[in-house]
Amino acid sequence: MKNIVIIGNGIAGVTAARYIRKMSDHCITIISDETNHFYSRTALMYIYMGHMTYEQTKPYEDWFWEKNRIDLVRGFVTRIDTRTRHLHLADDSIIRYDVLIIATGSRSNRFGWPGQDLKGVQGLYNMQDLRTMELSTRDIRRAVVVGGGLIGIEVAEMLASRRIQTTFLVRERNYWDNVLPREEAVMVGRHIREHGVDLRLSCQLREILPDENGRARAVITDDGERIDCEFVALTAGVSPNIDVVKNSEVDTARGVLVNEFMETNVPDVYAIGDCAEFRDPKPGHPRVEQLWYTGKMHGEVVARTICGQRTPYERGVWFNSAKFFDIEYQTYGFVAPANRDGEKTLYWEHQDGRRCVRINYLAEDHSVVGVNVFGIRFRQQVFEHWIREKKSIEHVLENLRAANFDPEFFPRFEQDVVALFNAQSGADIRPKTRRDLRSTIFKRV
Repeated sequence: MKNIVIIGNGIAGVTAARYIRKMSDHCITIISDETNHFYSRTALMYIYMGHMTYEQTKPYEDWFWEKNRIDLVRGFVTRIDTRTRHLHLADDSIIRYDVLIIATGSRSNRFGWPGQDLKGVQGLYNMQDLRTMELSTRDIRRAVVVGGGLIGIEVAEMLASRRIQTTFLVRERNYWDNVLPREEAVMVGRHIREHGVDLRLSCQLREILPDENGRARAVITDDGERIDCEFVALTAGVSPNIDVVKNSEVDTARGVLVNEFMETNVPDVYAIGDCAEFRDPKPGHPRVEQLWYTGKMHGEVVARTICGQRTPYERGVWFNSAKFFDIEYQTYGFVAPANRDGEKTLYWEHQDGRRCVRINYLAEDHSVVGVNVFGIRFRQQVFEHWIREKKSIEHVLENLRAANFDPEFFPRFEQDVVALFNAQSGADIRPKTRRDLRSTIFKRV
């Protein structure tokens, strides 16, 4: 029986603990200084907006850990000694391990802006950040959000929910256009402004000015404009949180370097989740994966390997989802901001400017490689199957109704998408009816 210690109680570390317990009687300890219990990090914004409480964000009851013999230690690891297999904590206590899993997650990026350490300036990643934001935004009137990613738009929505006038600085020409194609980026930017947020495109932060009490009072943009504010959110992405690893024998680059089994260069030391970086990622795969579902997959894979079922990590078809105020977003496969060589695209947008479907496919054989969906809900497993099996765009459009996930009385747009493709290509695709689909892919997937 081994003593397995996990640093971090996010989705990756907790999933590893759960699966190790399912498969073994090993001793399991989780160390975290963030909260006493695991919670859904993606729900932070809903706590601030009053939609949920912290208790409602915990996937497991508090008794779950004792019942499953998972020890929880509230503490901060300051040093890892891989020679003695000792972890040194901030309170001077020492914990010994036989197997170590590093699951320390991410932290908000800071790029050395003057004033970034003032009061009222912060990122949003963990529960401590949320509590600080709650205090810093109480009774304020104006705020600035810096950085055009997913966290940035979440913070903008949080502030808007309290009627705090918010200016959103985005350095790109359109919101998130380093990820989204132009049409989708323009759509989201338009929607952000519709919700009263002052979106400034092609605009960067130069410095943050202090008041007499050391608190943020204004920002200066790269073109010299001054924007008065009482709170500044720095949301220009996140980076692997690996400070505790840097002075150990464990190899690091941007993150903790691992192979396909999540193993580091040190025997019996693994890294998973946002802090892990693959030494040799597969073609088209990122070196660092910072998504909820990939962290969960990392945890299950490392648990199997530790418990004697050596299992390589296989992510499968990439997917992600998010919400831009009222517009839900799903993506499957790979959709680049601009088509890659040999790719063609079908882009349909509803006249209301809040719904669209993009399907990218190869010109050579018409096999679908990626899909973006905004404002319409489609079934993940159906699109995964189509992309994995390299189904043609004609097949996808003919069976598109099978992917629809919206409730029965919601409007449907499959016919409009197919009609656009027919008009552009000269094809004569006729979407299958619900009755036709009962014996096709929807039943098999």
